Amino acid sequence: MAQVLEFKLPDLGEGLTEAEIVRWLVEVGDVVAIDQPVVEVETAKAMVEVPCPYGGVVTARFGEEGTELPVGSPLLTVAVGAPASDAGAETETEGSGNVLVGYGTGAPPARRRRVRRMAADVVTSVADAPAPAAGTGRRDDGPVPVISPLVRRLARENGLELRELTGSGRDGLILRADVEQALRAAAAQEATAQEATLLPPATLPDPKAMLPGSKAAPAASTDGVTRTPLRGIRGAVADKLSRSRREIPDATCWVDADATELMRARAAMNAAGGPKISVLALLARICTAALARFPELNSSVDMEAREIVRFDRVHLGFAAQTERGLVVPVVRDAHTRDAEALSGEFARLTEAARTGTLTPGDLTGGTFTLNNYGVFGVDGSTPIINHPEAAMLGVGRIVPKPWVHEGELAVRQVVQLSLTFDHRVCDGGTAGGFLRYVADCVEQPAVLLRTL
Repeated sequence: MAQVLEFKLPDLGEGLTEAEIVRWLVEVGDVVAIDQPVVEVETAKAMVEVPCPYGGVVTARFGEEGTELPVGSPLLTVAVGAPASDAGAETETEGSGNVLVGYGTGAPPARRRRVRRMAADVVTSVADAPAPAAGTGRRDDGPVPVISPLVRRLARENGLELRELTGSGRDGLILRADVEQALRAAAAQEATAQEATLLPPATLPDPKAMLPGSKAAPAASTDGVTRTPLRGIRGAVADKLSRSRREIPDATCWVDADATELMRARAAMNAAGGPKISVLALLARICTAALARFPELNSSVDMEAREIVRFDRVHLGFAAQTERGLVVPVVRDAHTRDAEALSGEFARLTEAARTGTLTPGDLTGGTFTLNNYGVFGVDGSTPIINHPEAAMLGVGRIVPKPWVHEGELAVRQVVQLSLTFDHRVCDGGTAGGFLRYVADCVEQPAVLLRTL
């Protein structure tokens, strides 16, 4: 006799309370295996595929695409141990061993259940799917061979039907490059068609509007006002920045520094061979050395207990701008890493941020943040502290400027450094000492050697 089990939206970690359904990966009547992804959801931290801990037949789904569900609400139901049909195939399943934070399988791991397929024509894997007709890329039935949630979302936002594509990946897997190529081709074809009808240039579509990362402009209301919901990552950023401004009495100090010697040191390190060292990694190494001297800034404030909580380990966050918005990936135990290791970790996390594969764990737990806003071509800023941290170091662009060097006017590589700090954890003397030490290390990298 079949047993219907309810699978609820799990806690995806780090205190997240809700998630938006981006795309269902299964239909009612589909057979699912244990730990098979069944839905793609977007939280305030990342976009993830949620695996089902049960094996069986999907009997119901709860929530349409675009719906926000709170953690713990029903997601789908699965019939486990369903009777076999005449053409059914038999499989054995047991409780999942891969559980997310906050939920289990609902059954003892040792208990085994027999699950039978309710419909013989249900395709349960990409390998079982029929091959597309020769000369076309369309798949009329069966699952579309796409693994990446980013690829699916990119196609969906631009109105591209994935079943029309033939993937260039292994076993016909559809890659991001396949979607991008199809979008470019569609844009070029549309532009050509418009030109053929001799429409005025103002009516021609902008091909860039169909390239990855772009989104169609939201429809304006009749009164000329457009409203965009603060949801997902934008809503999370709004909540965190508002809380920071509301709770933290912050102050900012800044200083200009001559980064010429730092840039020369980096050039010499990279000329020696081996992995390339980034400027961000050198600044991060300077930050961890400065925090060892001024540990008050590697802390947070617990107002309920009326305590300053100081951390012995430095988990360094760094601001990264992505298509989905601003995220702050965290380098764990940054104080134990050298410049080469920091460069590698920054590169890994930046790529994960770009492709939308950062996990909630990658985005939380920071104790201090480094914000390189110089990449936007600006010199200075007054950063908002990444709550609940106590400080953030901002770095402007490094540009040639007139500078008095050894008593003479010269053109040097100058950078503006700014420190925003929580005035509850320290006074201006500590903040100024931290910033001055950072500037000294930027101007004379040999200063850093004394702390190693």
